[in-house]
Formats: sequence, C-alpha cells, structure tokens
Amino acid sequence: MSVTPRRLATPAPAPSAPRLVLAPDRDRTVLDGGWWPRSWDPAAELPGLVLALSERHGRIRHLMLNLRTWEGRIRRLTVGPDEVRIGWFDTLDPALLIATTGRDIQVDLLVVPPATPRAAAEWAMATAADPTNLRHAPDILASAPVGPRAAAATGSAADAVWDNEGGSTTDGPPPRQ
Repeated sequence: MSVTPRRLATPAPAPSAPRLVLAPDRDRTVLDGGWWPRSWDPAAELPGLVLALSERHGRIRHLMLNLRTWEGRIRRLTVGPDEVRIGWFDTLDPALLIATTGRDIQVDLLVVPPATPRAAAEWAMATAADPTNLRHAPDILASAPVGPRAAAATGSAADAVWDNEGGSTTDGPPPRQ
C-alpha cells in the first residue's frame, strides 16, 4: 500500500493595495481616476483594484482591458463573494480600463504603465482624477512630465531644465557643459 502525501491548500495572498486615485465624485467630464499597477499580470493586479472600486462604487461585475497590453488572459476573477467577468479587447486603448458596476455604472480609469517613474505616474493619476480634466487617457500619458521635467512638476528639481530654444524653463543657473 502506497501513501500519497497530501498537499495542503495554501490561501491566495491578499491583494496588494492598488495605487489608485479616484475623482472626488461622479461629476466627471472624461475619466473617473487613474490606476498605476505594479505589473502587467492581471491575476496579481486586478483583485486589489476590484476591492478598492467596490468600496467606492459597489459590486464590480465586469472589467474591460486591452488585449495586447496584459500578460495573461483570465476570463473570470473571484474577489470575495463576487465573480468579475473580464473582457479583452484589441480596440480598447491600452491606457484605459473600464469597470462596470452591479448598477450598470461605467467607471473609466487611466492605466499608467508599471514602469512609469513615480513623479510622472502620480501626476498622471492626479490629472485623471481631476474633475476639471478634459483630456483622455492616452493624451494624459503623452503629456506626463518625464525626466527632469517630472521632478520640476513635483517641485523636487535639483537643477534647472534647459529648454531647446536656448533658455532655462526655471529660475537658476544654466546647466554645465
């Protein structure tokens, strides 16, 4: 008689807190906020997002994501007592995630790529959550400050940024050559 060792079921790790900024209310013009996932793995990133959105908007029943951006293609995700359907679309902009609530409210979020520098990501999420924002998700990402400009936009620039027209865009000495 052979004995097969039993495998103990290990609980799934708790979802990490999402890097998420939501508009203060639903009176929006373009977006409901911005989200900055840590990776392109939907199984790792989406549970925490669904929990956070559920706290604000009630049960989330459906997510729509870009087909080519994410590393996996899960179709359903169980979060707490709810099952969330996930749709993958080639025509959906990679910078956008659409969540549908149990009351058929659509929540549109800017998706900031995981490798984005912190200052640029925080600026993009805050811009997306601003109720006066009129820009769409890809336009926000395209205009996000990068490099020294990102530091200047957040007030932590150590050096002046030198404009390609031959002058400094901030007060201070020109960069050394």
